[in-house]
Amino acid sequence: MAVSPFKFLQEVRSETAKVTWPTRRETTITTIMVFVMVAVASVFFFAADQIIRVLITFLLGIH
Repeated sequence: MAVSPFKFLQEVRSETAKVTWPTRRETTITTIMVFVMVAVASVFFFAADQIIRVLITFLLGIH
Protein backbone atom coordinates (compact mmCIF):
# COMPACT_ATOMS: atom_id res chain seq x y z
CA MET A 1 0.00 0.00 0.00
CA ALA A 2 1.53 3.28 -1.14
CA VAL A 3 1.28 6.42 0.96
CA SER A 4 1.45 9.81 -0.69
CA PRO A 5 4.44 11.98 0.24
CA PHE A 6 2.10 14.68 1.58
CA LYS A 7 0.31 12.21 3.88
CA PHE A 8 3.65 10.79 5.00
CA LEU A 9 4.95 14.25 5.94
CA GLN A 10 1.74 14.99 7.86
CA GLU A 11 2.19 11.78 9.85
CA VAL A 12 5.86 12.56 10.51
CA ARG A 13 4.95 16.03 11.79
CA SER A 14 2.21 14.51 13.97
CA GLU A 15 4.61 11.96 15.50
CA THR A 16 7.35 14.56 16.00
CA ALA A 17 4.92 16.68 18.02
CA LYS A 18 4.50 13.76 20.44
CA VAL A 19 8.23 13.55 21.23
CA THR A 20 9.28 14.76 24.66
CA TRP A 21 12.76 16.20 24.42
CA PRO A 22 15.09 16.14 27.43
CA THR A 23 15.67 19.37 29.30
CA ARG A 24 19.07 21.05 29.35
CA ARG A 25 19.56 19.82 32.93
CA GLU A 26 18.77 16.20 32.00
CA THR A 27 21.14 16.39 29.04
CA THR A 28 23.92 17.85 31.21
CA ILE A 29 23.50 15.20 33.92
CA THR A 30 23.44 12.39 31.35
CA THR A 31 26.57 13.76 29.65
CA ILE A 32 28.42 14.00 32.98
CA MET A 33 27.40 10.43 33.85
CA VAL A 34 28.72 9.19 30.50
CA PHE A 35 32.09 10.86 31.15
CA VAL A 36 32.22 9.43 34.69
CA MET A 37 31.44 5.91 33.46
CA VAL A 38 34.07 6.21 30.70
CA ALA A 39 36.65 7.28 33.31
CA VAL A 40 35.70 4.39 35.63
CA ALA A 41 35.86 1.88 32.77
CA SER A 42 39.22 3.28 31.66
CA VAL A 43 40.72 2.91 35.14
CA PHE A 44 39.29 -0.60 35.48
CA PHE A 45 40.64 -1.81 32.13
CA PHE A 46 44.02 -0.15 32.73
CA ALA A 47 44.32 -1.93 36.11
CA ALA A 48 43.17 -5.25 34.63
CA ASP A 49 45.69 -4.88 31.79
CA GLN A 50 48.53 -4.18 34.22
CA ILE A 51 47.62 -7.15 36.42
CA ILE A 52 47.45 -9.47 33.43
CA ARG A 53 50.79 -8.11 32.17
CA VAL A 54 52.46 -8.80 35.54
CA LEU A 55 51.00 -12.32 35.73
CA ILE A 56 52.06 -13.21 32.19
CA THR A 57 55.60 -11.88 32.64
CA PHE A 58 55.87 -13.79 35.94
CA LEU A 59 54.58 -17.04 34.41
CA LEU A 60 56.85 -16.78 31.37
CA GLY A 61 59.85 -15.68 33.44
CA ILE A 62 60.41 -12.53 31.39
CA HIS A 63 62.32 -9.79 33.22
